[in-house]
Amino acid sequence: VCFIPGGLDCSISFVSHVLGKVCIQGRQKEILGVLVPHLTDLTKSDCIWQRICWRLVECVPDRWMEAVVLGFVQRAPGADALSRLLGSLVMKNKKAEFVVTQKMLLLQYGHTTAVLQNLLGYLSLDSLRRTLLLRVLQELLETWSSSSAVKHSPAEQQLYISKAILICLSHLKEPEIESCRQELLTSMMEGVKCHLDSSLPQLRRLGMVVAEAISLKINTEGPVLKFEYEDDDETKELKSLLEQTPSFCVVPSLPVDESEKAGAALPLVLESDKKSHRAAPVMPDEESDTELDSDDDLIPYDMSEDKELKIKAPMYIRDCIEVLTGSRPEDVDKWEATVKALEGLVRKNPAATREVSVELAKILLHLEEKTCIEGFVELRQKAQVAVLTTDPIPVAKYLTSQFYSLNYSLRQRMDILDVLVLAAQELSCPKFHGKTKHSGAQKPCIPLLPGSDRSKDWRRIVDERIKSKTRRFDMGQSRVELASHPNEFNSVAGYFFFPLIEHFDRPLTTFDLLGEDHLVLGRLVHTLAILMYLAVNTVAVTAMGKALLEFVWALRFHTDSYVRQGLLSCISSLLLSVPMERILADMTEELLETQSWLGDVMEKDPDGDCRRLALQNLLLMENLKKKLEAVPS
Repeated sequence: VCFIPGGLDCSISFVSHVLGKVCIQGRQKEILGVLVPHLTDLTKSDCIWQRICWRLVECVPDRWMEAVVLGFVQRAPGADALSRLLGSLVMKNKKAEFVVTQKMLLLQYGHTTAVLQNLLGYLSLDSLRRTLLLRVLQELLETWSSSSAVKHSPAEQQLYISKAILICLSHLKEPEIESCRQELLTSMMEGVKCHLDSSLPQLRRLGMVVAEAISLKINTEGPVLKFEYEDDDETKELKSLLEQTPSFCVVPSLPVDESEKAGAALPLVLESDKKSHRAAPVMPDEESDTELDSDDDLIPYDMSEDKELKIKAPMYIRDCIEVLTGSRPEDVDKWEATVKALEGLVRKNPAATREVSVELAKILLHLEEKTCIEGFVELRQKAQVAVLTTDPIPVAKYLTSQFYSLNYSLRQRMDILDVLVLAAQELSCPKFHGKTKHSGAQKPCIPLLPGSDRSKDWRRIVDERIKSKTRRFDMGQSRVELASHPNEFNSVAGYFFFPLIEHFDRPLTTFDLLGEDHLVLGRLVHTLAILMYLAVNTVAVTAMGKALLEFVWALRFHTDSYVRQGLLSCISSLLLSVPMERILADMTEELLETQSWLGDVMEKDPDGDCRRLALQNLLLMENLKKKLEAVPS
């Protein structure tokens, strides 16, 4: 930076043009990495240099303004430094206002949290710019509460907008909150609804965190919203953005003497907290003599030799049915023992189970927890799987028919899907009797994961299956010796699969898969993908593949990203399970259309997981074709 001697007047518009030209040509990092620190130091205590800096950015032509403003926002050490460097540029220049209030917040989402804090802190440090802060908050809340935006924008953008909203809320003052309280309440109600409707756990959690923050701001004295969710690093970061004060962004640019004062004040606060913590336990001791309980003089009974009475579980399946359907309150202990013992009893008595299998499946499907049994849901699910694997055909017919019946909750319908998947996995996996400790040759079984996390497991499974189809010429570890065992899922795969795919487009009074119940649709799609994968080498696999391809084609433009992920998993299962010869012979046209659709998804889908799955399917399709061409006819 050069100095002009003699107090002569000069124009810096030429420097502004040079700065803008350099930034737009891709050298923004090099020039501003040197210029911004120098100007930050010069403008700390010199108002003349502040005016020079304001003129420098104001004289940048509009066509280069975005690159310059973005560089200053990214490299400023704090919000107060940015305010000294830019002044009220956003109030004087429409292009700068658009970049700061629209493009960087609503059209882009790749900036760091520090950049957001700089940007929004800059708007909050001046009374004139605070009007822009309120307008930005209103527009962010409109986007956050739009169901269309939640469905069609990627999760990364939703997280970015949520961070910006929380930073804006941290800068609001009480009069400003009072003036827009009703708008905040309306946006909160609409936004939390469309976020909770999402099938993705991350978006549901974002909606809960932001709704809690808005409720805390508008209800300072009354009750506030409180959701139950598991705290992770993401939610902790979001909550920290709301708790911080607007001066947080000013800390890096404090002068040395002020920073020493701030550092010296901190131990005083901590020391006072320590004293208050030490003094707190004294209160109960002082009052202990005056507030004695009247029962303290009673002598307790000696219960050291008492033993807990063990309730004997029923020995027969029909006795279990009587206990589970009984309503006598004195049978609670026996009911608990029956629930715990039912799975083992079913597996030990397959003949007796087959006589009442459908009745027992009906009882378990409607069974509700009477007492607080640890792991009740898991115990009930294991018993259902045991019944289904013992008598697959009639029980599968019953469960698949009930999936589309009236008067069932969404939870029960998803329980049916989980039971079908676990039973199919058990029936299809061979029994291993290895003589060595290595289990590298074991077929990858699919663990059932809660909610939408099952799609993550699918990616691992597909990768393992692709690796298993790759020939490697080396001497590996000793493999497990597999005992010859039939695939029990072979003869019953159709009973699990076709009834589920048959009525998906028929809405019921309380159940609409193609409407608001898209969460269950996503679980159904992933279930069909798993069943297709487990049906490899079965007789019905080709027919299942054709039906699944038609199902995927009907839903390929679904707005929910979790459903689209499931559809792409279905394509992976089809390619891995159906022989490529049968695909080319029976589904040639459908395969070409699917390939074109996968290309569009890979290029245009807003969800990153969908794009990755589409690319993986295209590569898998190409590899299978090459292998088929390499086989001599």
